Amino acid sequence: MRVPDWLIYSSVLGALLVASLAHRENADAPAAPAAPDDVEGALLGPVTPFDPAVTVNAPDIPFQPSTGTAFSIARSGRWVTARHVVEGCRRPAIMVGGGRAVAADVRLAARADIAVLETAGGPPALPIAPPGTLRAGQRGFHPGFPQARAGEVTSRLLGRETLNIRGRGERSEPVLVWAEVGRTDGLGGTLAGLSGAPVMDRQGRVVGVTIAESPRRGRIYTTAPDTFLPAMRGVQKADEPLTSRAVTIDNYFLVADNLRRDLRVARVVCLSV
Repeated sequence: MRVPDWLIYSSVLGALLVASLAHRENADAPAAPAAPDDVEGALLGPVTPFDPAVTVNAPDIPFQPSTGTAFSIARSGRWVTARHVVEGCRRPAIMVGGGRAVAADVRLAARADIAVLETAGGPPALPIAPPGTLRAGQRGFHPGFPQARAGEVTSRLLGRETLNIRGRGERSEPVLVWAEVGRTDGLGGTLAGLSGAPVMDRQGRVVGVTIAESPRRGRIYTTAPDTFLPAMRGVQKADEPLTSRAVTIDNYFLVADNLRRDLRVARVVCLSV
């Protein structure tokens, strides 16, 4: 029986089509990221002499033992906290659970409210957000130990200011200003103890260190990239194994609980000599 010509031609065309598709270059891109929130604005620009300023008075009194928050920045045992939490403390330590603490050495940043603590090994590190990614109105998440107990806050980025410290440790530094929009249920009053906590973006990356609050205005102040990124230079290596988790207003308390349980976010204390 003679095979119809149309069947032969169809078979040949089909074979040619399969061969061409098999050798086609595949350069597909991954799915696009989620759209930003409607309230997010333009990228935050660099520091300028025209930024608003806020003044904080630091009493010139002897060091008083305090408690704060720290977060892991390198698995080799490098932690970041606020400078004022440990400045003047002779034996700072990281709480590791069960009433136990690990003593840490301290390196203070020269021109920022940042300190790096060093221990013999530590938990996995939190990733640092690359420069130039901050947008006005973006969400921030602050996991830590306000009032020396587990808690967290979420905020919105308002912009930049210059923080002028008067009195002990007098200095000026650029800071980011955030409006508090949520916190742990039942957590009222001051956020003292949250100093040193990371402020994370929606990708779970650290964009700065929580350093102060203005309760009456509902404002939270964190370090700016202009001081934070230089202080981290050489602390977190390029080959540091990093993991992060997307953070939302629906899960930020769960993310914070996991970070504290894994000791990636831990409480800082000053041990008695």
